[in-house]
Amino acid sequence: MENTHDSSNKVQDNLNETRSTPHVLVNESENTTNDKTVDGVPILSAPVIPMKTGIYLFFQDIRCVFKLDELGREVARIAIPAALALAADPLASLIDTAFIGRLGSVELAAVGVSIAIFNQVSKVAIYPLVSITTSFVAEEDAVCSNILEEKGNADLEKATVIDETKESAPSSDDSDARKIGCNLSNIANTCTDLSTTGKKRKFIPSVSTALFVGAVLGMLQAILLIVTAKFVLHVMGVKRGSPMLAPAMRYLTLRSLGAPAVLLSLAMQGVFRGFKDTRTPLYATMAGDLTNIILDPILIFVFHMGVSGAAIAHVISQYFITLILLCRLINKVDIVPHSIKSFKFARFLRCGSLLLARVIAVTFCVTMAASLAARHGPTPMAAFQICLQVWLSTSLLADGLAVAGQAILASAFAKGDLQKVAAATSRVLQLSIVLGLALSALLGFGLQFGSGIFTKDINVIKQVHKAIPFVAGTQTINSLAFVFDGVNFGASDYTFSAYSMVAVAAVSIPSLIFLSHSHGFVGIWIALTIYMSLRTFASVWRMGSATGPWTFIRK
Repeated sequence: MENTHDSSNKVQDNLNETRSTPHVLVNESENTTNDKTVDGVPILSAPVIPMKTGIYLFFQDIRCVFKLDELGREVARIAIPAALALAADPLASLIDTAFIGRLGSVELAAVGVSIAIFNQVSKVAIYPLVSITTSFVAEEDAVCSNILEEKGNADLEKATVIDETKESAPSSDDSDARKIGCNLSNIANTCTDLSTTGKKRKFIPSVSTALFVGAVLGMLQAILLIVTAKFVLHVMGVKRGSPMLAPAMRYLTLRSLGAPAVLLSLAMQGVFRGFKDTRTPLYATMAGDLTNIILDPILIFVFHMGVSGAAIAHVISQYFITLILLCRLINKVDIVPHSIKSFKFARFLRCGSLLLARVIAVTFCVTMAASLAARHGPTPMAAFQICLQVWLSTSLLADGLAVAGQAILASAFAKGDLQKVAAATSRVLQLSIVLGLALSALLGFGLQFGSGIFTKDINVIKQVHKAIPFVAGTQTINSLAFVFDGVNFGASDYTFSAYSMVAVAAVSIPSLIFLSHSHGFVGIWIALTIYMSLRTFASVWRMGSATGPWTFIRK
């Protein structure tokens, strides 16, 4: 027992030494001085001190930004499929809309309103669920993988070392950085299970919790939308007697039956992202979207089911995606909880409520901007809608980097590998800047000469041209903001993410109202630029000041 204790202390000392002073952040020689000579006379230079600001991470190894080293390949392996998966759904929706448009303008408008309602209600639950699931699974999977590297007593010893390292790792009182939220000794005893096939499967508590939460939220959403469909449509402007009411009711009611599948599939996508596997969700999403595209014309036109056929096709595709992901997940991990205590509801609820507040703040800002644009008339509103969709659609590429940053950072923080935390943060932030600059150039040129693709109205095109400096010029800021979301979630800095976003919204909303009244359409885009700039500044300040999960930079 004494030998085991001594060994544990020695490993602990080594871990603390290597992880608290990563060489990427601290330039120190063995004697902390650099000996130089002038005319043979030795001169001692001043001691090298560690970096005190996280701004350094923007420039660290900047020449390697495009290098396909181990880290570069890991980022690409996660980011590219994630971006493609995020882009697959909008593309399928465009094809879906084309089929529905053949039914007539009334049906198209009715389906448009119903989809907007469904998406807004889903977004409230989806964003927090997917984000926290990715981080939690990445953390627990990293710890479980470390434990499984050795057997017997070495497992428990290593679990103890990791646990102590994480407890002693620098963090702030108002962040959840590196708090796995589960007893690591219990994971050591239960992270594997010998299945009937003789294969070992890890048990990750957050996987079971995410699936349960996703299923419950999906059923609640389905019941809520089915029961309140008529009332919600009335609130959205579809009044009694409107020709849109009947098709909108049919579509929304049937589409709501797919809510459990939507929430479950997205929860599982968060799980696979936590495993750094974004290819499986991509393949499942593509298979589901292809099913939807094939079923649409068959149900809509061959069986003459109209908008009901479109809704049923979408529901079938969502359950198909869920089935694919569930089968793959069952082969990968044990999803059956060993006991009620295995669920991590407390942490899901705590962090989920924080991200819910954040989602509401973000949604309110964008919705307020659209509402103010509508008050200026149909021409500014049409131009705003075009610019907004272009402005936000480019975020899909940045979201791929955000997913990569979140998964890599959550895993590295869980292992106490602060050197990789710094390196991965630098790489994804630098890539986001490059991406933003490229998008600025592309959109600046594309919108100037390609606005006619979206509309033939010359007045609308003139309004679009007024917004080009903001739509194109803010791409670097936007890209940084979206990638910083992934970085903050990977560091489990949910408290700061929520509070800072609420503070940003508190400043941005009055700016939107004031600038909209004083400068009209252009004023709205000035205010949106302020909104994204403040959102980016908050994250830069957090990392730059080396507070919260970034306090290790000061060591």
